[in-house]
Amino acid sequence: MAVAKPIYGVLLSDAMDLKSYYSLDFGDAAPDVRLLNPDEVTNPDLIRFAVCWLPGPAAFSPYPNIEMAMSVGAGVDALLKHPGLSDDVAICRVRDPNQADLMAGYAVHEVVHVERGFASMQQSQASAEWAPPAIRPPRDLKVAVLGHGSMGASVVKALAACGFSVSVACRRDPTDPVEGVRYFTGDASVLQSVAGQDVVINVLPLTAKTENILNAALFSKLAKGAWLIQIGRGEHLDEDEFVATLDSGQLSGATLDVFRTEPLPSDHPFWADPRLRITPHIASDTTPRIVAEQALQSARELHAGKPLSLAVSRGQGY
Repeated sequence: MAVAKPIYGVLLSDAMDLKSYYSLDFGDAAPDVRLLNPDEVTNPDLIRFAVCWLPGPAAFSPYPNIEMAMSVGAGVDALLKHPGLSDDVAICRVRDPNQADLMAGYAVHEVVHVERGFASMQQSQASAEWAPPAIRPPRDLKVAVLGHGSMGASVVKALAACGFSVSVACRRDPTDPVEGVRYFTGDASVLQSVAGQDVVINVLPLTAKTENILNAALFSKLAKGAWLIQIGRGEHLDEDEFVATLDSGQLSGATLDVFRTEPLPSDHPFWADPRLRITPHIASDTTPRIVAEQALQSARELHAGKPLSLAVSRGQGY
């Protein structure tokens, strides 16, 4: 009995060793799928798919028969705009159900950290000073969430469960709205949702319409001294207008987890700014088991000529 030929893929990343980190060496466990590092590829013409994270500008050049590129993370903007991928290459992404919970936990942590004054209490501890900060009911804190995909919806539910007053900018009316949450849709939804809010959390996908959306016009709608939690994409933030807004006092500070250049360069002024809380793109991440399972699933679907269940819409950008 003839054995079907395997499908071949390549791992492409300028930032990390994908095979080791995500356990993508299938070996005998999946003889129908061969996933190789570039230095293991002996015949580039056989490569039909790629599993990627921040591939370099020429990463796809050696492989003329690529039909699918899959991101190991939720964001696919780097692949959608990659100069080495034509429009007929399918773009897929990992959809890890754990990511939404991780994102929600991060967002709530940062809101509570700011609202309950944990930074000032840490300073008090250092000086052995008993100085309880003032507290108020959670409902008195107004929080805007920009984006209501799987990540944003989870963030909204977690914030509402903590008792905060929440408003949301979303593409369409939710099918399962949270009681007490205000939802805004349409072209003006972002500015409507942030009006008078104390905290704004960005969980938007990166598209042509959302690039630089965190700008002076948006910040001016917030309550004086508001806080930004930026967990979308680095390109959402207009850095010059952001710094000017901090200097004016309209923003009192921000939590930044994503940046235009990652890792954030060691000489970037954000590192030394005491008004900022910097984290290294860890608000959420995919788990290695899910990445391996879904990479294998997508490769097999491609090999069988089936619809790619993890494909994204190029038109929508997610």
